Amino acid sequence: MSSTAPRRPVIALDGPAGAGKSTVAKRVAVALGFVLVDTRALYRTVALAAARADLPRGDEDAAGALAERLVERGAIRLVPTATGLRVELDGEDVSRAIRSPENSLGASRVSAIGRVRAALLDLQRAY
Repeated sequence: MSSTAPRRPVIALDGPAGAGKSTVAKRVAVALGFVLVDTRALYRTVALAAARADLPRGDEDAAGALAERLVERGAIRLVPTATGLRVELDGEDVSRAIRSPENSLGASRVSAIGRVRAALLDLQRAY
């Protein structure tokens, strides 16, 4: 990071599953006017895109390449709203679609892939 780049506040929440981290994060972001970078939503969106592309579940190279293409073309967007965050994939609001139980399993799988993590890290940093 350049020394002339503006410094932006970063807040990270850590804790066990089901503790309410997402709920707190959404409320804090709205209250402070911050952009919420919901990293889990990013992985869920890659999982949805992989399912829609009929990628084989164990194909790490294909999933990594897909994530890189999605990030390169700006296909995944987190859009702040008055009530939280809208997640878009190629302009489609997929906020609800990415929360299905089937997609949650896919998100767990893709989040373990190094290329996917690297591609999404660039996107997270851009936010």
